[in-house]
Amino acid sequence: MNIRFASELPAEVRVVAQIVAQDALPAGLPATVTEGASASRFSGKPGQQFDGFAEVDGKVRRIALSGAGQPSSAERLANLEKAGAGLTAKFITSGEGAIAIDFADSGLDAEGAAAVLMGARLRAWRIDTYRTRLKEEQKPTLKEVVAVNAPEGSEAAWDDAAAVALGVEFTRELVSEPGNIIYPESFVARCKARLEGTGVEITVLDVAEMEKLGMGALLGVGQGSARPSRILAMHWNGGGSDKPTAFVGKGVTFDTGGISIKPAGGMEDMKWDMGGAGAVAGAMLALATRKAKANVVGICGLAENMPDGNAQRPGDVVTSMSGQTIEVINTDAEGRLVLCDALTWVQQTFEPERIVDLATLTGAMVVALGHENAGMFSNDDDLADALFKAGQTSGDKLWRFPLSPAYDKLIDSQIADMKNVGPRWGGSITAAQFLQRFIEDGTPWAHLDIAGMAWADKAGATWDKGATGFGVRVLDRFIRDTSEA
Repeated sequence: MNIRFASELPAEVRVVAQIVAQDALPAGLPATVTEGASASRFSGKPGQQFDGFAEVDGKVRRIALSGAGQPSSAERLANLEKAGAGLTAKFITSGEGAIAIDFADSGLDAEGAAAVLMGARLRAWRIDTYRTRLKEEQKPTLKEVVAVNAPEGSEAAWDDAAAVALGVEFTRELVSEPGNIIYPESFVARCKARLEGTGVEITVLDVAEMEKLGMGALLGVGQGSARPSRILAMHWNGGGSDKPTAFVGKGVTFDTGGISIKPAGGMEDMKWDMGGAGAVAGAMLALATRKAKANVVGICGLAENMPDGNAQRPGDVVTSMSGQTIEVINTDAEGRLVLCDALTWVQQTFEPERIVDLATLTGAMVVALGHENAGMFSNDDDLADALFKAGQTSGDKLWRFPLSPAYDKLIDSQIADMKNVGPRWGGSITAAQFLQRFIEDGTPWAHLDIAGMAWADKAGATWDKGATGFGVRVLDRFIRDTSEA
């Protein structure tokens, strides 16, 4: 989706949209539009849409109204994104190639206008790579949004927001691709190609290097696959602290469950079990594209979990890079095995100031929070508070859960230092307790379980059905609020 700015309505664009605050229908609308909106009970609620035709300056135009809710709402920016996204959803396959959004008399500032454009662009993303028989009416036609009479400073605000949109789109791309296209090696190659020329330094560890480092937990997950595992590190040093903030993502590019194999129904969805790594890669692209004044390293632990004759078995004991031993009770609790070695490596290699990991880790998190919030666990109140605030501001919302020794003892093993699963209850918490055992004393750390947020079975405000790109925006906002504040 191309976004451009203009000082007047382009003659060739037939659709002219206005952003409408709730219960504040603009003055000066053609009478047919005003009457039509009233008859349709259009009141400007967030995302509400109405359109009609009218003659304007001797030319028939299609006038679209998009609701933005109350200007004083705490959800103002989110509602403005809904307004922009609603326009895209309405016109994406309409046959219109472009629409204009006229911001004259909208009452919006540059931040508000950028939010509208962000919603419009994000809702336009879709993956049609493998579809060869789309009917004409199913094919997207909308290619451009023209911002007319935008508030002062809107172009600069949009340039900044567009970098984040680019990161969200890259995450959606990675998460959407099937497992035969995105696997550890191709994930690395895709990231290298997208980050080329941005100034991000890339380091890749192969199996031999990981074996030398003693990453028995991560390598155990991938040993049943013909696709070799990888560690990918992306370092953006735009200034700020000498010690980087570290983002660590679970990148299980396809998860069959291993020997503890998953049920066949729905297993195809497990291509998105690398949503945490996808979010980290998208966040790094966003930060580098907007030249963030921050020192950040993104780590992706990449493996494919398959059940062949070389796969690890339930009951196996593996030794992690930290030296701690793990009894593998369930090979489908593999994400924490990938993350624990990635967490140890990033601490020993980069000595980060703080760590945030992201993972589609547990089904229990979906049971607890549904698809409205990601779960957050942390050993540091200040870090947790900053992430919570960033989630509220960005729209990638988080909800904090407890950590305590009472839960920690549930993963003690009789023959190893720990086991990789606890009892049925509190599954998301015991998974977080497992990861905490690999965090060095004094290192602020937070774990984000995004299992319910990386993929959507139905369209949302700013995404179509499928990959949501969750995680990029909260990480970007977190860096703005902390490292760049």
